Amino acid sequence: MRTVSYDNTFGMVDYAMYAELMADDNKDQINRLKRNLTHALRHDITARQREYMLLYYGKCMSMEAIAKQFGVNKSTVSRTLKRGRQRLHRCLRYGAANLLEQANS
Repeated sequence: MRTVSYDNTFGMVDYAMYAELMADDNKDQINRLKRNLTHALRHDITARQREYMLLYYGKCMSMEAIAKQFGVNKSTVSRTLKRGRQRLHRCLRYGAANLLEQANS
């Protein structure tokens, strides 16, 4: 049987301190990402995509429940969510600088 020594926790303590110190450095980036995501959700996806995303991610509804509520197939909901995620990804990946400029204006 292998024994675990508690004297070898030094590396974990170093990592915890590093993570705590780096958290302050990331606040600006996280805030910028939140602003960009909010802007992208309002302006860069369709109203239907936004509505489905709100229900699916915000209200934790299943695709079947959303499909039943709107009278569409589950595959329609799935495709709409996928397209919305792709648009958000593209927007945040390639258009973040433009979004930031627009948000600051």
